[in-house]
Amino acid sequence: MSRSITSSTATAHAKPAARRNALPARLSPGMACDTAFRIIARRHLDAVLAQHDGTCRGDPDALHQIRIALTHLRTAIRFFSPMVDDARRPNVWAELKWLNGQLGMVRDLDVAIERVVAESGDELAVIAELQHWDEKRAESHRLLARALQSARYRRLVEQTSMWIDSGPWSTRRSKEAIRLRRRTLADHARERLTEWETTLLKKARKLKRLDVARRHQLRLLNKRLTYSVESLADLFADGAAAAKQKSMLKQLRKAQRSLGQLNDDVRGQALASSLNGAVLDAGHRFLNRKREKELLRTASVAYRKLDKAKRFRSSDLAPSSEPEV
Repeated sequence: MSRSITSSTATAHAKPAARRNALPARLSPGMACDTAFRIIARRHLDAVLAQHDGTCRGDPDALHQIRIALTHLRTAIRFFSPMVDDARRPNVWAELKWLNGQLGMVRDLDVAIERVVAESGDELAVIAELQHWDEKRAESHRLLARALQSARYRRLVEQTSMWIDSGPWSTRRSKEAIRLRRRTLADHARERLTEWETTLLKKARKLKRLDVARRHQLRLLNKRLTYSVESLADLFADGAAAAKQKSMLKQLRKAQRSLGQLNDDVRGQALASSLNGAVLDAGHRFLNRKREKELLRTASVAYRKLDKAKRFRSSDLAPSSEPEV
């Protein structure tokens, strides 16, 4: 049997370097990218650890929050690519993806069960259906708790923490590697946010013609941009920049909610097909053409408003002239 691991134990394993305590508390525009990456990645790894015990106990909210934190962490790694693309990154990424997969099945069941309960009332057939789903949820949670208490999870925490602090990416001596680490956060953020926003809006113009798979990819792009803007909140300090960030996040979140609900519908339908067996088919609970049209319309309006807004400029992040130590 795997030895139990608590969030405090995991946090202790996640401090291999003294430099962790030396990191600034906040991001700043002139900060070097290597320091900024460590701050952002640390925040999200700590958030994963903070939800560990609750998730092991079966708390649905803790499960939701740990998935958000994990997605934030994976987004930060993408955001600072290629600076952090070293020999260890593929293994770190694979293990984070493994953890996300362990969390995903239970979360999908939580969402689907909530949907069935909310829309079904006290029908006897539904009660039987939910019993079957609850049994599957309990089984999936046992497997998840086992994964979160495993040696593999402990290694994931330790290795990810060490990689953030002192992975090969942080010591490569090529001119390009040094340039990427020393580049100001403001310069990198403006370029990355502009690139991701442009790509998102280009694909969003075809939203109503996208199939399920491409719509899912659009949702992921939306989530990456949203989480990146959220992670950079320290940079949007003054009135104009803060207002721009708030407006941008408002539209991104509207689109994200709609696309997320559409994705939940697809996942719920798939789960109903795979779990119900001889029980009355529940797939119809997740198929609603009118609902789909409304959600697509909401997302499309949000993207049009985002498209009309001004793109990021140097003044939005007010970069310092020199990188900060």
